[in-house]
Amino acid sequence: MGLFRYLIFIIFCVSSVFSQTEQNSFFSPSDTLNIKRRNAVVLTETTLGGITLLGLNQLWYADYERSKFHTINDNSEWYQMDKLGHTFTAYHLGRFGAQTLNWAGVSKKNQLIYGGSLGFMFLTGVEVLDGFSEEWGFSWGDFAANAAGSGLFIGQELLWEEQRISLKYSFNRTRFASKNPNKLGNGILEEILKDYNGQTYWLSANLHSFFKESKLPKWLNVAVGYGVDGLLYGESNLQQVNFPNQKRSRQFYLSLDVDLTKIETKSEFLKQVFNVFNVVKIPFPTLEINGNGKLVGHFVYF
Repeated sequence: MGLFRYLIFIIFCVSSVFSQTEQNSFFSPSDTLNIKRRNAVVLTETTLGGITLLGLNQLWYADYERSKFHTINDNSEWYQMDKLGHTFTAYHLGRFGAQTLNWAGVSKKNQLIYGGSLGFMFLTGVEVLDGFSEEWGFSWGDFAANAAGSGLFIGQELLWEEQRISLKYSFNRTRFASKNPNKLGNGILEEILKDYNGQTYWLSANLHSFFKESKLPKWLNVAVGYGVDGLLYGESNLQQVNFPNQKRSRQFYLSLDVDLTKIETKSEFLKQVFNVFNVVKIPFPTLEINGNGKLVGHFVYF
């Protein structure tokens, strides 16, 4: 299901940009409630969400047997990379949801209630569909990860009224996808979405936001990342049967980053472009602690 959840995320990202096009004044958030904008946002997001859930139910889940609602415990699979994917998606759907309501002049309270929780509500709907599928099941781990992503966005808005810490993503193509393309993807586009070995999730903190009196560049971030290596199956016992000699490991990273939303520009269009692409970690020199406990330096890591 990782492929579809990331595609869903991309669809919402594109829709948030598409709803804000053409001219600078149109990109600017409204100072007061703009009924037409609010209705357009609500209608667009409701329609997209409903159509996507309906499409998943009719097209994706139709290929698998239905069952009574049931739960599963998949918390040990994929070294929790799939859970980080849920957290990442819920965080950014909530961020874009709140920002589109801000664009419409909706009150801050309602931005957080209805926009900030967008990712949690939508992904919970997907989890319910999982619960009625014999192939999967409702995962409480996924549910908690969804809540964590929405909570990260809403919590920072309540605490600081800004996003000082953001979740970001980067990808390197690996040799593992070709060994198990059904699980890890066949071709670069699928691999970006499915090969956890090539994915890195980052917590990226804006330094100037924490040290406002400093002369640090407003766009400079420090980021800590998490990734995995050698995972050909989610379950270690299944991998040991099929690939007994392949070692599985975790990696931790420390790097610099750029908060694209802090780059000053008078163009509202560019602000929205930076806002969308701020989900991606910018390549920088990076320190890695690998699965053997060794410290490795990368001149540039993405």
